Amino acid sequence: MGDALDDLPLGYLLHRAAMALRSEVTTSVLEPLDLTFAQYLCMRILSKAPGSSNAELARQLNVSPQAMNMVVRGLEDRGLVSRPASVASGRALPAELSREGVAILSRTDSGVRAAELQVLGNLAEDERSQLKRILAAVGE
Repeated sequence: MGDALDDLPLGYLLHRAAMALRSEVTTSVLEPLDLTFAQYLCMRILSKAPGSSNAELARQLNVSPQAMNMVVRGLEDRGLVSRPASVASGRALPAELSREGVAILSRTDSGVRAAELQVLGNLAEDERSQLKRILAAVGE
C-alpha cells in the first residue's frame, strides 16, 4: 500500500468498509426477510447475550434508548423477540430471542457470509481472517 493510504484517517476507512457491508447485507439478506440493519444487529447481540436490557442494547449499538426501544418493539410485534410484561420494581425488561427469532437469525447466516465475501473480495482468505481478528481486538 502506498503513502496515499497511510494519509487516510482510520475512521474514514472503517466507515467506508462498514457502509459497503451494511448496504450489501441489507439489500441481499435483510430486505427479503423484512428486517432492518438495526433489527439484525439487535438480534445478533441477543443471540450472544440473552436477557439484555434495552439500555444495554442501546449502548452496544450506540443509539438512544428511545431508538432501541422502537427496534425491540418492532421485533416484539413480529414475534421475534420477547420481553416479560413486568419485572421486579426498578429492574429493566430483559429481551430474548423467541424460537422464531432464532430461526430467522439463522436464515441470515449464509447470506451475511456471502455479503462479507462480496465486500472483502479483494482480500485472500487469510487476510479476511486477520482483518476480523484485528477489528475484534480494536473493539475490546
